[in-house]
Amino acid sequence: MAHTVGIKEVARQAGVSVGTVSNVINRPHMVADETRERVQAAITELGYVRSESARQLRAGQSRIIALLVLDMGNPFFVDVATGAERVARAAKLGVMTCNSAQSPSEESDYLGLFAEQRVRGVLVTPADMTGHNLADFRRHNIPFVLVDRVLPSAEGCSVSVDDVRGGTLAVRHLIDRGHTDVAYISGPMSLQQCQDRMEGAARALTDAGFAASALHHIEAARLDVASGREAGARLLAMADRPSAVFCANDLLALGVLQALFAAGVRVPDEMALVGYDDIEFAAAAAVPLTSVRQPAVRMGRQAAELLLEETGEGAAAHRHQRIVLDPELVVRESSRAARR
Repeated sequence: MAHTVGIKEVARQAGVSVGTVSNVINRPHMVADETRERVQAAITELGYVRSESARQLRAGQSRIIALLVLDMGNPFFVDVATGAERVARAAKLGVMTCNSAQSPSEESDYLGLFAEQRVRGVLVTPADMTGHNLADFRRHNIPFVLVDRVLPSAEGCSVSVDDVRGGTLAVRHLIDRGHTDVAYISGPMSLQQCQDRMEGAARALTDAGFAASALHHIEAARLDVASGREAGARLLAMADRPSAVFCANDLLALGVLQALFAAGVRVPDEMALVGYDDIEFAAAAAVPLTSVRQPAVRMGRQAAELLLEETGEGAAAHRHQRIVLDPELVVRESSRAARR
């Protein structure tokens, strides 16, 4: 096993006390320039790396925050992570990003790991809709902020988008284009986002005077492209096929688009299509995808700011907040043509 260089060896190499080395590492302004340069040269020569775990034990607080999302394969969550990381880096903190794969059991395992590591705080998009995982985690007294979900209680912070409004925007647009029969392709309905977007879609139809039965629901196994292709096949097999489709996210919509192309169904002339999230790939699709844009980078940034406020020097003055951001409809070719 390789030998790990310790602070005592650096002190011996530089001819100073252990306390002086500690000051160079943690409070360099307290050390004379010549002495500081000598210690830094010894650190470089010996390859010394500070033990962060030991520092955390002394300080009682980690320099790591955790981010737990449903699927890091979804560019939406990559953007959320980007926003969070910018805030963390500015505060000289690191972000440990983990993927629950939409699984409550994997989420529980990761939350247990975060508790063991005593992370400073957690940003989480819950996979467990029962709330049991977060209730168990709460006993560790590690602050957390919900991302892309509203916290139902006043016991923490959350940053989300008004998904009911987003679903309404999507289907109202399709109605305005002349569509009166719409399919909604969701991911697992155990996810609140899928429920809220369906509620908004149904609201748009009923507000326009149509029956709730005008919305045909297809539930996909996951929120990914492969599940979108499978849902697209089910859509194509419908005896009374709707003329428009609203998907709960862009990955599903891209999978549906592939299924429609393979079957020779023209988009938007024979089938209009709207996604959700407005990931980068939406505009670059074979038929540029109309999508409901979520401000993902902003969401990650504001969630991280709330977490650092709760765990920083001003924690005593922190007040929990629920921030709900507005979605925006971005119209592209996949829904532009009016129904004839």
